[in-house]
Amino acid sequence: AARTAAVDPGSFPGPERKSPVGDARAVGHVGYYLVDAGTRALEDKLGFRRRPSLRDACGRVPLRWYLLPVALISLMLAFALLTWAPLPGLGGGMSIALWLLATLAFSETAIALVNWITTLIASPAALPRLDYSQGIPAHARTLVVVPTMLSTLEDVAGMVELLEVRYLANLDARLHFALLTDFLDSAQAHEPDDEALLDAVAGAIAVLNARYPTAVAGNDGEPAGDRFFLFHRPRRYNARQNRWMGFERKRGKLAELNAWLRGGDAAASGFSRIVGATDALRAVEYVITLDSDTQLPRDAAREFVATLAHPLNRPEFATGKGGETVVRGYSILQPRVGVSLVNGPRTRYAELYGSEPGIDPYTRAISDVYQDLFDEGSFVGKGIYVVDAFERALKGRFPDNRVLSHDLLEGCFARAGLVSDVQLYEDYPAGYSLDVNRRHRWIRGDWQLLPWLLPWVPRVDGVWARNDLSALARWKLVDNLRRSLVPAGALLLLLVGWSQAGSPAGWTLLVLAMLLLQPIAAALFNLLARPEETPLQTHASTWWSHTRDAAARALLSIACLPFEAVFALDAIARTLWRLLVTRRNLLEWQPSSEAQRSVGRSLPAMFRRMASGPAIAVATAAVLLLARPSAMPSAAPILLAWLLAPLWMWSLGRARSSVARQLDADQVRFLRLLARRTWLFFETWTGPDNHHLPPDNVQHRPQTKVAHRTSPTNIGLALLANLAAHDFGYLSTPRLIERTRATLDTLDRLPRHRGHFLNWYDTQTLAPLQPEYVSTVDSGNLAGHLLTLRQGLLEIAAQPADSARLLSGVADTLGMLIASAGGAAGAESRR
Repeated sequence: AARTAAVDPGSFPGPERKSPVGDARAVGHVGYYLVDAGTRALEDKLGFRRRPSLRDACGRVPLRWYLLPVALISLMLAFALLTWAPLPGLGGGMSIALWLLATLAFSETAIALVNWITTLIASPAALPRLDYSQGIPAHARTLVVVPTMLSTLEDVAGMVELLEVRYLANLDARLHFALLTDFLDSAQAHEPDDEALLDAVAGAIAVLNARYPTAVAGNDGEPAGDRFFLFHRPRRYNARQNRWMGFERKRGKLAELNAWLRGGDAAASGFSRIVGATDALRAVEYVITLDSDTQLPRDAAREFVATLAHPLNRPEFATGKGGETVVRGYSILQPRVGVSLVNGPRTRYAELYGSEPGIDPYTRAISDVYQDLFDEGSFVGKGIYVVDAFERALKGRFPDNRVLSHDLLEGCFARAGLVSDVQLYEDYPAGYSLDVNRRHRWIRGDWQLLPWLLPWVPRVDGVWARNDLSALARWKLVDNLRRSLVPAGALLLLLVGWSQAGSPAGWTLLVLAMLLLQPIAAALFNLLARPEETPLQTHASTWWSHTRDAAARALLSIACLPFEAVFALDAIARTLWRLLVTRRNLLEWQPSSEAQRSVGRSLPAMFRRMASGPAIAVATAAVLLLARPSAMPSAAPILLAWLLAPLWMWSLGRARSSVARQLDADQVRFLRLLARRTWLFFETWTGPDNHHLPPDNVQHRPQTKVAHRTSPTNIGLALLANLAAHDFGYLSTPRLIERTRATLDTLDRLPRHRGHFLNWYDTQTLAPLQPEYVSTVDSGNLAGHLLTLRQGLLEIAAQPADSARLLSGVADTLGMLIASAGGAAGAESRR
């Protein structure tokens, strides 16, 4: 670091990656030479050469080196299939068609393999970040918005409560929260419940502002303003949809919000009602947009802002014939998205298909192919954007009533990056029908972007302009179209093989093996790749759990193959008809809350929804029995899976009911003896020798050693251990009060920092251990333990004496002594 600081930046050669705007600003930042394009220049200056990374190996055109193995693997799999299980009697044209069909079907396997291998060998590309731990600065004021629909009073209460939770997890004076609302689509401009819904959400926002008033009216001349806001838009008549609806749905909400933030008035920006004192919002630099069910974990908003505000991440523009695009840095940052622990997974389906559930308290960077290879992620509608840069990059680009899946295009023009070490959480569809609904909408949205693969694209003013999308952006569009065609390709491949292959069994096995090659390879690799510190039994258990779920997903994908092909082709056909012929209903969309209410959850409803799968199974079986009975043994297991797929998907989507399990007498005795032995630790060591504070740990072998240090978490646990021991009958009420008072008296004597206990104290001297610091985790633990202790003591005061409880405690103590004596006698006999 000293050598780096001593080097004159002017002595470095020019950066390797040229950018038309902003490089001079980036070169002035030390990070440019440590983690960015100036790394090679720094290495040359220092005479150091690091080990080449995967990105170095890919060179200046990583897309070529990414697509080349994808194409090779797809062709190799197709060649292997047609070589090992040939179809006799096919002409030249049919052979070419079959090659293309096999290449399409196996392209998903090829991409999955390349992505998996890339994530194994690539280092995660974490974006640089500023230190905003003391708060977001004035120039980075941020608004968190939730575009949503007003449907019922119950939904209104839920969305306002979740907005409050997001605020409580992200306390910052320069962080504001808003709901961007529309009414549901309607055949008329006004519905009877509209005003009641709007008044309810407006009143709830006003209550939040009264509950959490602005702490400081304005610092250093900053304008004052509320924390919570409502921006509501009225319905407008859309002739293309033949409905009254919000203009351009979510994209329109954000566009009109951006216009308002940059000086537009409410009427001109499209809002009919704004709630909250909005003076401070005119200075908003960044907007964080979330879905209605997206949770914003503690301080995640601050991490977003700190990353996007870093000089190396600031957007730099280039002007093309179609407008301005971001060529370096980012206008948008997309976080990781995981499954909510609170609301899901509630079903086996959500467990299988959702991402890793739970909350990782120490967030970690993960590898993402696009970010690691191309310095660019994919925007999926949840993240943070720079208001001015976002509008500058997208100005005039999207015509009205044409773009449904706007997130991907916005990320391509405004350039999105992945913040892989910050994670949001949201609900995953509880059942297959809900998942299919949204994927049908995604496929329609993807195919509506077909014009953006052409050299010229439509603009908002009705003219066609040069297409400025990069090669990577166009590949993302093509990849989405390819993915929607894969189920149909795989289905046709199986049907052709059963009707034409010389060995239907060999054809079937080969096709299934190639479709499932990636999960099979991953399972074998994970089995062999055991971390050194992981015990074999733990590794085997974890491997089996992951492999079992991967196998279940693979088998279910085969079972649902005909239905997946039909609903994807239906979405494609609808889109092409609307895009090329009617030009109507291109913005057809249903909120997830309404979809949940409208989707049938019964078994007959699932069979009606997935009827195309069993129908194809029955028709195929009939044709094979009549025309080629020899293929039936090979096809029968898969046809049966297609027939039963609705039953399986229905069972996976059923809500899990909690079953109360009763413990038998032996289990109860074991647990009570375990509790008594646990209490023995606190009974022995939390006494006068340690000022009635619990030591952190005690080592018994090879000799007894006591760690005479403790933390607020340890102290809280010791206080609750006293309470639990009283409940089990190990401690009388007077002794409980005596032990609790002794520990609290010691707490009064401990040095503190602004009322907070420090993280470590010597239990014999009560002196703080170095380095002195306050842990929010430990302080929070102690606060929760004290609240629990208070409630427990109040309950004890209101209860009569319970001699049965004390007798049970004596019985546990005797049982522990007998077990200990038996263990000691056994050890002596072995000696």
